[in-house]
Amino acid sequence: MSAGLRAYAAVDLGASSGRVMVGRVSTDSLELSEAHRFVNRPVRVPEGLRWDVLALYAGVLEGLRAAGQVDSVGLDSWAVDYGLLDAGGALLGNPVHYRDARTEGVAEKVWATLPAAELYARTGLQYAPFNTLYQLVAARSSAQFAHAERLLLVPDLLSYWLTGEQGTELTNASTTQLIDPRTRDWSYEVAERVGIDLGLFAPLRQPGDPAGLLRPGVLEETGLTGPVPVTAVGSHDTASAVAAVPALGERFAYICTGTWSLAGLELAAPVLTEESRAANFTNELGLDGTVRYLRNIMGLWLLQECVRAWGDPDLGGLLREAATVPALRSVVDAGDAVFLAPGRMPERIAEACRESGQPVPRTPGEITRCILDSLALAHRRAVADAQRLADHPVDTVYVVGGGTRNALLCQLTADACGLPVVAGPTEAAALGNVLVQARAHGLVGDLADIRRLLTRTQPLTRYAPRGDTARWEAAEARLARR
Repeated sequence: MSAGLRAYAAVDLGASSGRVMVGRVSTDSLELSEAHRFVNRPVRVPEGLRWDVLALYAGVLEGLRAAGQVDSVGLDSWAVDYGLLDAGGALLGNPVHYRDARTEGVAEKVWATLPAAELYARTGLQYAPFNTLYQLVAARSSAQFAHAERLLLVPDLLSYWLTGEQGTELTNASTTQLIDPRTRDWSYEVAERVGIDLGLFAPLRQPGDPAGLLRPGVLEETGLTGPVPVTAVGSHDTASAVAAVPALGERFAYICTGTWSLAGLELAAPVLTEESRAANFTNELGLDGTVRYLRNIMGLWLLQECVRAWGDPDLGGLLREAATVPALRSVVDAGDAVFLAPGRMPERIAEACRESGQPVPRTPGEITRCILDSLALAHRRAVADAQRLADHPVDTVYVVGGGTRNALLCQLTADACGLPVVAGPTEAAALGNVLVQARAHGLVGDLADIRRLLTRTQPLTRYAPRGDTARWEAAEARLARR
């Protein structure tokens, strides 16, 4: 390996699993290995759906123990969810899961005070019922909220437990619907209009900022020798994943695949038009002054829930069976909120096909093909809409994250978009996490330098589009007639 090699631990928490990865980086090399992987299993209690944040923290500590001596630690996770702390810094209950039902009907109450169009013009954030703003409005009357002195988003909460220092990382803060993407600071007027005290939040941090040192108790539990710094990274996992898109130039779209598909563009400025709001695109903040202009799509959640309902059959066999099913026989809207909640996913997909007058998929292979065709169709719509709304043409689609392992989905996305797809890296969020830490230590340069290093060192697979896009246009028209 090259001289000057340094090791960085990336704590990467997804909605269904967590992992601690170790990146070994020099100025011209990059290797990533898995130290520890653990399940992220939410728990339904009488009050609703909650994250088991103590189990996640235990997984982080075990992962750091397995990682061995590192030069820095960075944390990223899913967005919008948070923990509340009392005046002494103690957690006031497990964080509420974004799929919990407490925000039903809350958005309409907010819009009565601050109309949806004005809220979008000020924050650029898509409508999603679980946005942090709506969660906070829903929580205001709770006993926990009444005793809260501090709010920390999930990766900031775990960072606080590791270091004893509090902060709010900007890329994740931009998903709260309380940040102005033009100023890259809090939208004080929005917060005042909806009655949210921004004093609950710790000071903003930028990716690359120091976030403290591992506490003595953490060093003892993990066996690490201090001092070990924690470095703020793009703590929204999508921000880290987009930083690891191995694109050269600007004419690219990305799809970050996993439980969700996040499909869009990297821009220099937000798109805050009414047309953009109507298309439900979001403007989240990325590295180096960039904006992640994207649409949320249900993603592989649809398949994960079906697999769970079927008793966890072999996924490889399921995908091989799906490949034999006729293409675009039945499709559903993969962005429809009807699929947000867990449970009965195969039945709900079948019902959606029946209601739209399409053939009803019945076997696991048929339902899987319906899901993959529907995701590719949603990717197509998002990429096309983003180009039009931002006036930003692209010539390549980059697929990163867990969906890169699904060759059928990658090929269908190329076919649907009519553009070449470059798939990889799979562990994009962890790599983006690692490389922001490495940059803070002077090993790599700007975002373009990060991407050149990824292109040189990571395995990538290319998929050329097959045939024309007419059949995809017909499927899209079929959905539009619903």
